[in-house]
Amino acid sequence: MSSQESVRMLIVFAFVQTLAHNSTATLSVIKDYLVNKLQKQSRQIEQDEQRIQKYREETTRIRREIEELKASPKIFQKTKCSICTSALELPSVHFLCGHSFHQHCFESYSESDSECPTCMPENRKVMDMIRAQEQKRDLHDQFQHQLARIQTDSVVEMLRELYPDLHFEIVAMSTTGDKILDTALSKIGEKSLFTKELENALERNEVDLVVHSLKDLPTSLPPGFTIGAVCKRENPLDAVVFHPKNCGKTLSLLPEKSVIGTSSLRRAAQLKKKFPHLEFRDIRGNLNTRLKKLDEKEDFSAIILAAAGLRRMGWENRIGQLLSPEDCLYAVGQGALAVEVRAKDQEILNMVSALHDADTVLRCIAERAFMKRLEGGCSVPVAVNTVLKDGQLYLTGAVYSLDGSDSLKETMQTSVHYPQQNEDGPNDDVQHVGITAKNVPGQAQEAAENLGVELASLLLSKGAKHILSVARQLNDAR
Repeated sequence: MSSQESVRMLIVFAFVQTLAHNSTATLSVIKDYLVNKLQKQSRQIEQDEQRIQKYREETTRIRREIEELKASPKIFQKTKCSICTSALELPSVHFLCGHSFHQHCFESYSESDSECPTCMPENRKVMDMIRAQEQKRDLHDQFQHQLARIQTDSVVEMLRELYPDLHFEIVAMSTTGDKILDTALSKIGEKSLFTKELENALERNEVDLVVHSLKDLPTSLPPGFTIGAVCKRENPLDAVVFHPKNCGKTLSLLPEKSVIGTSSLRRAAQLKKKFPHLEFRDIRGNLNTRLKKLDEKEDFSAIILAAAGLRRMGWENRIGQLLSPEDCLYAVGQGALAVEVRAKDQEILNMVSALHDADTVLRCIAERAFMKRLEGGCSVPVAVNTVLKDGQLYLTGAVYSLDGSDSLKETMQTSVHYPQQNEDGPNDDVQHVGITAKNVPGQAQEAAENLGVELASLLLSKGAKHILSVARQLNDAR
C-alpha cells in the first residue's frame, strides 16, 4: 500500500467517526427538544383547563345575574355603564372582565363585537376618549340643565301663582339623550331617550311631576304615567342661525355647497328639497354647544334650531330666519311644555291640570295621534302644522324620504267646538295619546285625536308606509 492510499484511508476513517459522533449528538438534542416541547404542551393544557374552568364559572355567574336582572330590572341601579357611568339598563353588553355597557355606548366606542373596549390594547386611547367625553358632559350638563331649568322654572312659577301656600322643590336630573353627545338622535335607536330616567324617579316617588319638552315624549307612555298638563305653546317654527360672516342672508342666498347643520331628519329632508344647492350635516349638542361650533369654526354656514328653545334661553337675537310651514313643517309637539305625573295620583293630577292650555292641548293631541298612527319617531322624517281657528282644527301632515325627493303631504280639518260638560265618572281620566285633560271638553279631544288618525290613514293609503320604511332602513344603514 502506498503512502497516498494510507492517508486516504485515515481521512475516510476520521470522517466516519465524526459522522457517528455527530449523529449521537443530534439524537440527544432532538430528545431534549421533544421533552421540553411535551412539558410546555402539558403546562399549556393545564393552563387552558384552568381558563376553561374559569370561563365556565364566569358563564354560570353571568347567566345567573341575567336571570336575576330579568326577574328584577331595578337591580340595574347597582351596576353602571363603564363608558357613560349612568345606571345600567337593557339592552346592555357584558364581558367576563367585569365591564358592562349600554348597548348604544358599546356600539359607539367598540371596534370589535367580541372585545371589551376598555380592555383592548388601545385601552389608553379609549379611556382618553371616555375622559374627554366626561369633560364634555360636565360642560354640557351645565347648559342642558340651564334650558331645562328655565323650562321647569316657568312651570313652577305658574304653579306658585296658583298655589301660593305650596312649596316646590326642583331636582335636576340627566337623561340618556343628554349624555350621548356625538351621535345623531336618529341613529341611537332607543325610545324615551329624554324621559326614562325621569319616569324612574316618578315611579320611585322621588319626584311628583316632571317637566318635558312635549316633542321628547313618545306618543305611548309607559303604564302608570300620563301627561297631566300641556302648557301654552311657544312659537313651534324652526329657526335658522347663521355664521357671523353670513349675517343678513337667508338660506336661499347662501353660496352653492354651503353646509347647514341639523340633527333632525325631518328638517334635512324638507330643506334638501327646498334648497337643493345646500348640503346638510349632522350636528349634536345642546343649544350653547351648537352655537359655539357654528361661531368658532368654519364647518357650518348656518344651523337649524327650534325657535322656542332660542327664545326661552333669551337668544332670540340670534334668529336670522324663521322657516314658515311652507318651507319646513315642524315636529310633533314642538314648542310646547308638558308636565308628566303618575296617572293615579289624583291630587297632583288635579293640581297641574290647571296649567292646560286648551288650544295647545287639542293641536298636540291631533299631532301626536298622527305620529302614533304612522308609527313615526326621530328615526323617520314626519312633520306637521296645526291651526285652530273659529272652532275648526286644521292639521297638515307629511312624510318624506331622507333626501326629500319622495313625499306625501295632506291637510284635513274637523270641528272642535264643543261645550265643557260635567264628565265626572268612570271616564273622567281618559287619556288621549298620553294626555289627560279634564278641563278640556272630551268630545273636542276625541275629535282632535280622530283627525290625526284619519290624516295618517289617508297618507298610509297613498304609500306613506313604504316611504317611511325605506327612510328607516337607509337611516339605520348610514
